[in-house]
Amino acid sequence: MTTPTTPTSPVLDAPGAVPAPDGSPDLGVPWHFGDPFAEQRAAARSVAVVDRSNRELVAVTGEERLSWLHLVISQHVTELADGAGTEALVLDSQGRVDAHLVLAHSGDTVWLDTEPGATATGARGGTQSLLDYLTSMVFWSKVEPRDATAERAVLSVVGPETPALLERIGLTLPERDYGVAGGELLVRRMPWPGRVAADLLVPRNDLSTWWARLTDAGARPMGSWGFDALRVESARPRLGLDTDDRTIPHEVGWVGVAAHVAKGCYRGQETVAKVHNVGRPPRRMLLLHLDGSPEVLPETGDPVLLGERTVGRVGSVARHHELGSVALALVKYSVPLDAELLAGADDRVVQAAIDPDVVPAETPALGREAAKRLRG
Repeated sequence: MTTPTTPTSPVLDAPGAVPAPDGSPDLGVPWHFGDPFAEQRAAARSVAVVDRSNRELVAVTGEERLSWLHLVISQHVTELADGAGTEALVLDSQGRVDAHLVLAHSGDTVWLDTEPGATATGARGGTQSLLDYLTSMVFWSKVEPRDATAERAVLSVVGPETPALLERIGLTLPERDYGVAGGELLVRRMPWPGRVAADLLVPRNDLSTWWARLTDAGARPMGSWGFDALRVESARPRLGLDTDDRTIPHEVGWVGVAAHVAKGCYRGQETVAKVHNVGRPPRRMLLLHLDGSPEVLPETGDPVLLGERTVGRVGSVARHHELGSVALALVKYSVPLDAELLAGADDRVVQAAIDPDVVPAETPALGREAAKRLRG
């Protein structure tokens, strides 16, 4: 079985579309449409549409699809209702994040969309495609995972006018986050980026048609540059940018959102439960404000320094229409929030300050608190 491949989007032929530069994780879809800051403002104040058709899709069918998924992903999905969605992870045996998924349950199918080239650690070690991993875990379950990347594509609509825009073209935005509506075309409400957003899983053969319908109805075209800037503002991690090969869910805010702490056994569950109940994660993802020229910014993977000591790793770097140059970074938990940091390497080192208003809540450490009460 081969790894799913994502075709180049026809939206790149739309007026003003600028392709992503070499090395971008979003090759194959537009980077921007000539004015990335105006695109962000439209998404913040009215509505914009983003081509995210480079995401890979896996469809899971079969009468045991929910009970089977419950065993192989980190989220509680045995009772995931028809018309509901969620986020989930695939973890390795040490609780480190292999893959991040967004689910949509509609009819007899659970749709999983994920990053291009998503992989997972096989049962015998080594890396394999996410689809190959899921297929290897079927055993005798009545379930059939398949590559659905050629069937559907993701378009994201972002902004406070999202409900009105969808209504103009005959679609309904579900009231609850991760709610799913539709059939041939699915509308999944998302809590990020911003306060109102929706993912549309459209037939891939009709991608250009749906793009035109959305833009003709009033959505401003926005590229991956703008979408990522709003995602960074929302402090939502992206696998491969804001994670490394040691990342556990607690460090990037995926516990509760994508990893359930009370469900039964799944691969990596011991780490999730232990850190949640006993201790803090070694690092936490923070929003950094970067003080430097927009042309001289750190890159993903660069170190974060406190004095001469490396205390973190730069993740997503973005140029935001209001915040300026910002980044998400995995920083050691012990670093004070008012620390004067440096971010970058070589000739791209800039001053960095932690945003005190975007700090994740502390891990509950329920077991530690219970021990304190017992000693008392």
